[in-house]
Amino acid sequence: MQFEILTLFPEIFSSFLGESLIKRALDEKHIHVNLYNFRQHGTGKHLRVDDAPYGGGPGMVLQVEPIYQALKARELHYRAQNQKIHRILLSPQGEPFKQKKAKELSQSDEVLLFICGRYEGFDERIRLYVDEEISGGDFVCLGGEVIAMMMIETISRLIPGVLGNQESSEVESFAQGMLEYPQYTRPSVFKNAKIPEILVSGNHQQIEFWRRDEAEKRTNKRRPDLNKNY
Repeated sequence: MQFEILTLFPEIFSSFLGESLIKRALDEKHIHVNLYNFRQHGTGKHLRVDDAPYGGGPGMVLQVEPIYQALKARELHYRAQNQKIHRILLSPQGEPFKQKKAKELSQSDEVLLFICGRYEGFDERIRLYVDEEISGGDFVCLGGEVIAMMMIETISRLIPGVLGNQESSEVESFAQGMLEYPQYTRPSVFKNAKIPEILVSGNHQQIEFWRRDEAEKRTNKRRPDLNKNY
């Protein structure tokens, strides 16, 4: 799985890519992440990438030309390697990112290219050159970098070899359309709060029944909207 990140601030990703399971996934070549600063395609002497919006208004808007040139350069780069790219604009106006989309993207044989916005937003014409728009949720960040990290982590953990036990990604929240069942570990009693007896019964079939029942109860209580799609 290859990720290509178009960003004005590649240094933001340093700690994210250098720690924990993502670092191991990179070291073991389960994934590859390339950071590409599209400021190198900026206009004028100072490599400008933004300007004031037509019609007035607050903030600055990312220009279409630098991002178009960056997309063209990366497309040519991967075409020389007989690879295609899937261009994803990270925007609050996009489709909310969910586990189903993560699974779909984890099975793609294309390079996943994320365009991280900044400032007040994008020139609308940038949307002419992307394959889809994805949002991290109904909120607005300072830029798309944190959303790109979230998506890289969510997608990567679905790739065989990234997690120590791949079964973890198959039973967790949203993987089967429900929230995950309650989990417990030692000690068995903490401040008079005991673990459910069924978990130490040794009856694995009954444990599975209990877990399914608890998952359904938790989903009904906390996220009843999920039941519509389950």
